[in-house]
Amino acid sequence: MTGSALKFNARKLMFENAPKLFFISLLYVVLVTLVAWLSMRLPGSIRAEDIISRLSSGEIPSLTIIYTGFRPIGVLLALILSLLQPVLETGFISYCMKINRKQDTEVKDIFNGFLFLAKIILILIITSVLIFLWSLLLIIPGIVAIYKYKLAYYILLDDPKKTALQCITESKQMMSGHKLDLFLIELSFLGWYVLDLAIILLTPLPFPVPIVSLWLSPYIGLTCVGFYEYRVTGIAV
Repeated sequence: MTGSALKFNARKLMFENAPKLFFISLLYVVLVTLVAWLSMRLPGSIRAEDIISRLSSGEIPSLTIIYTGFRPIGVLLALILSLLQPVLETGFISYCMKINRKQDTEVKDIFNGFLFLAKIILILIITSVLIFLWSLLLIIPGIVAIYKYKLAYYILLDDPKKTALQCITESKQMMSGHKLDLFLIELSFLGWYVLDLAIILLTPLPFPVPIVSLWLSPYIGLTCVGFYEYRVTGIAV
């Protein structure tokens, strides 16, 4: 099944499930944006945008500035918040799976990731280490590694009894010979990402407003779920 066919099916499902799907998308985007925004503004943590701003203006931040903005508790809280992102992402995948399979959906479905919190974090840690190790060779092996493990969360949602390692191993097997397919599918959304970023940068607000993501999140979510279903069954749902 081609990427264009998967995207066509995703758009069809989006319109069939409007407006509820876009309300869920709004909730998901707000939660993810809020988590990212808070992680950069925790008391005692390094405010990365301040460091970047200084660097872009030609100023090299002193060690004193960096040290005074660093506190272990702030870093710990930022780490905890960063772990919430894959949990929320998994919940949104769960919601998209139900839509793709014509099942009844509820708002609480986007929080399904919390049901598998430990396994999701374990998958994140293991795959991050593996991707890092592959990246030590060159950038391309690192990117290839990312796509090896892309389906681990999907596999976990389909069978929560599986261990993190089983999900990672099965993802590697399912993606064998298909990593480039998914890469090209995701690459086809690049224009949407650029538009979203442009709107965020041009919007004079103290916090990011990813308006395009209200459309883009379910569009990508349903397309990737369609890809997963096709890899599992060989049939486009």
